[in-house]
Amino acid sequence: MTAHTSALSPTDTALPRDESLDAFAACGLGGSPRSPGQARRFVRSTLTSWALPSLVPDMTLIVSELVTNAVQHALDPSSPPSENPVWLGLFRYPAAVVCAVSDPSSEPPCPRTAHEVAGNGRGLALVGALSESWSWDPAPLWGKTVWASLALPPA
Repeated sequence: MTAHTSALSPTDTALPRDESLDAFAACGLGGSPRSPGQARRFVRSTLTSWALPSLVPDMTLIVSELVTNAVQHALDPSSPPSENPVWLGLFRYPAAVVCAVSDPSSEPPCPRTAHEVAGNGRGLALVGALSESWSWDPAPLWGKTVWASLALPPA
């Protein structure tokens, strides 16, 4: 697992190379409070179709946290509505599945320490605890992509 602190910087060294990609699936999300639920259903359906049901519990939680962060922190309510301001991609590689959530904000994710009784603030800590690695990358034209990987189960 890759640990991250509040001083995150983008990286491209932990992601597998595209030429080893076995499968890919993506969906656009509207950026509403319903988006995390839509993302969980998409993950469950995709991983089941890829015969990876054992990854569903952890990946659905990871994706739910990343999409929730995108909806709550990356979308500007004063901007004109966009049909799909948040995108979710799932990438299957020979040794891992990577989820990637893209949003229009260029601000990096900001892990924080949640108070004991706080109802929020633990999302990125959960992502870090469940994933093999996670980080973010600035997008070429706009925004950023936050990604996390899970190792494939032994064959």
